Amino acid sequence: MKRAALAALASAMMMSAAAVAEPRAVIELFTSQGCSSCPAADKLAGELASDPSLVVMSLSVDYWDYLGWKDTLATPGHTSRQRAYSKSRGDREVYTPQVVINGTAHVIGSDKGAIESAIAQTRKQPGVLSLPVTLTVSGEQITVSIPAAKGAPTKGEVWLCPISRNVSVEIGKGENSGKVVTYTNVVRRWVKLGDWNGTARTFTVPTRDVTGAGGDAVAVIVQAGSKEAPAGMLGATVASLH
Repeated sequence: MKRAALAALASAMMMSAAAVAEPRAVIELFTSQGCSSCPAADKLAGELASDPSLVVMSLSVDYWDYLGWKDTLATPGHTSRQRAYSKSRGDREVYTPQVVINGTAHVIGSDKGAIESAIAQTRKQPGVLSLPVTLTVSGEQITVSIPAAKGAPTKGEVWLCPISRNVSVEIGKGENSGKVVTYTNVVRRWVKLGDWNGTARTFTVPTRDVTGAGGDAVAVIVQAGSKEAPAGMLGATVASLH
């Protein structure tokens, strides 16, 4: 009886640990080295990234480059993603620092209270982070597994993002001239692994594809909608390559 009780307790503890490991939010920070309001949000992103229940990603945009400093981490694709979000929401709100939570809500990136409120709000939406995504890094291969759907919605896109955990940049011109800002979980690239239609799927990617893009970690998201019209996050995870 004691052994049975201990086994049951161990099983319960394992289930609890697995539940805690599931993310409660995907936080995308749209930031710019040329934005004077952004360093506070960049710092907060670093603090939030220490919470294992959050998947935090920094996406540098390029539309402030004309102010005198070309963002060294920006890509046009991040700007396009931010604008696609605003179009999907219908509010046309594009600014920095802007945080998009779970693909649907947006708040000022330096407002921790607003971020926490948005996390709670979006978690009530059907399907949000309902898929437990498994990410395994083994030697020269990264394996991503997504289970079959247990309810709607049953369609989404699977994206893999090489990320750099910490990147410090000395900014030489513009509004942040003279500052050294550290960026956390910098997204280096977006790689579409495929579409998810409600059936279980597994993808494999060579580890060199991630490290070659400058990443020392990798994030995976399953998102409803499309690249042109992104919607709610269905599942997500992140793992270090070291």
